[in-house]
Amino acid sequence: MQPCINLNVNANIDPMEKFVLLLSILFFTTFHLEAQDVTGKWKTIDDETGVAKSIVEIYKKDGKVYGKIVDLIDPKKENAKCTECPGDDKNKPLTGLVIIRGLEKDGDEYNDGKILDPISGKLYKCYIALESPDLLKVRGYVGFALLGRTQYWSRFD
Repeated sequence: MQPCINLNVNANIDPMEKFVLLLSILFFTTFHLEAQDVTGKWKTIDDETGVAKSIVEIYKKDGKVYGKIVDLIDPKKENAKCTECPGDDKNKPLTGLVIIRGLEKDGDEYNDGKILDPISGKLYKCYIALESPDLLKVRGYVGFALLGRTQYWSRFD
């Protein structure tokens, strides 16, 4: 005697089970999209002029988040240096300059780090958070977060 094996998978699944399975797949797909990370390349947009200025690569190192300028949009500034920067960053080329330093994940945002304004050379407290998978909120401030400036950077492929 040979055993009878039914290979028709759909034969034993009722419509409600199919519905629950479909909802589960949609939930996990949506959850995965929402869990996107801040790492990657971002086009910086000046909050005062609305002009794109640079491409910043955000990366993780030793459990913290950093960001460095990898490209300048304006070709006339390709050799620009950080003339106003303090310490070791003084007169370094803007391309390659680490401007986001030591952010730590805290819920849906990254904070407790610093951001360098390469034009003024000033360091500010900083936090970043994803507004959507392709939009990053970057806030630099003095003292507490209400006193500062916010930029929205767009993901750059």
